[in-house]
Amino acid sequence: MPRYFFDIRDGNELHRDEEGLDFPDLATAEREAAEAAACILRDSTRQNSSLKKVTIEVRDEEQAVLPQRQPLSRSSAVPPK
Repeated sequence: MPRYFFDIRDGNELHRDEEGLDFPDLATAEREAAEAAACILRDSTRQNSSLKKVTIEVRDEEQAVLPQRQPLSRSSAVPPK
């Protein structure tokens, strides 16, 4: 199974994933990355963080950064009340 790495970018900071996770395909890895970004933003809202958007850059086993989606913003990650 291919290994994918999720580097988290919040503002100007990049937090590199050194371990990675195995997924059957890129589509599954992308879904997991989107869910992770949404969870990060939800948690930041609960903690009254100033984080407004987050991007997860997905790398493959060759360390190539795959085309990225739009960053999630706080308004798109937090469900309406």
